[in-house]
Amino acid sequence: MDFNLFETAKKKVIVVAHRGTAGGNIPCNTLASYGIALKQGADMIEIDVEMSADGKLYIFHPGMERCHLFHNERISRMKSKDIAALRFVNTDDTRTQFGLNTLDEIFETFKGRCYINVDKFWGHPVEIAEAIRRHNIKDQILVKSAPSDKVLDVLEEVAPELQFMPIVRDEHKYHNMLMKRNINYVGAEVLFEKDDSYVASSEFIEKMHSDGKLVWVNSIIYNYKEQLSGGHSDDTALTESEELGWGWIADRGFDFIQTDWPLMLINYLKDTGRYYR
Repeated sequence: MDFNLFETAKKKVIVVAHRGTAGGNIPCNTLASYGIALKQGADMIEIDVEMSADGKLYIFHPGMERCHLFHNERISRMKSKDIAALRFVNTDDTRTQFGLNTLDEIFETFKGRCYINVDKFWGHPVEIAEAIRRHNIKDQILVKSAPSDKVLDVLEEVAPELQFMPIVRDEHKYHNMLMKRNINYVGAEVLFEKDDSYVASSEFIEKMHSDGKLVWVNSIIYNYKEQLSGGHSDDTALTESEELGWGWIADRGFDFIQTDWPLMLINYLKDTGRYYR
């Protein structure tokens, strides 16, 4: 399978499965959840990375130990032999058979199968970049972070070849600067609470496209009080109106949509003629 984000975006909306597809007894951020997401048609999986006290990289959202594992100690303070004994809990707060997967397991399992977004790249950029090179999958990888000088300097030094997107809210004041740096700047993830935000405008998206860049939007909800896409969310699509939720996003021309409901999103986009470009 050939991986080229720009060619894929020319053909269709790139659907990103946020932490895989979870539900019932299947926890997020596991091999199982990512495999299900691909069965549902997702083009890309989003992964979170944390490092153990003895330097091993795991797939886990930092700070979610109590919620996802019924465990009070941070993964970053534990050794890998102790992490191996942990088990995710399901939606009924019952322990499952699923333990934490390593970054190497994820990379090896999904090598050649899909795009992979490493969302928590800024936590351990050197080690993650080394793992990407070790598995020879850089064309599959997209890394994202807030565009701080520290992150950009490290990225430019240790992994300028990796496809990178800054995460910006309401405006994108880093565009011209990133165009000039030795960074593989491929586009931006945009966050906005209101429809009239500049980064939600057709003008902004057309400008990015004219400069050869892609634009990522989130329909996911972490906290309903902090909207990531002006209320045009998974929640809106599933409980109120698909047109107001996913339809509004698709009509703006965003290249990526990150969702917790990839199958339903894809079916909707196909049914309304919005999936293929």
